[in-house]
Amino acid sequence: MLQRVRGIPPGFVRTYGDVSPGAPRFAGAVLAACQDPALPWHRIVRADGSLAKGARQRALLEAEGVPFRGGRVDIRRVRLPEY
Repeated sequence: MLQRVRGIPPGFVRTYGDVSPGAPRFAGAVLAACQDPALPWHRIVRADGSLAKGARQRALLEAEGVPFRGGRVDIRRVRLPEY
């Protein structure tokens, strides 16, 4: 699962369900426990484009040029296709 997260290029996102099909909460638990500062955890969003980590996550995504519609990532524009 962490390889899938590492493979997301800057400016794109995937959902928790994308990186852990059938077990999105597992993905959240793994990401929360991971101590690797190089892991682009901020590129993982909820299926509706909302953010689990709020302003910090938004700032990192905006720095990469990820578009938002209100408080949510414009997921239709930047979600990578499924594996």
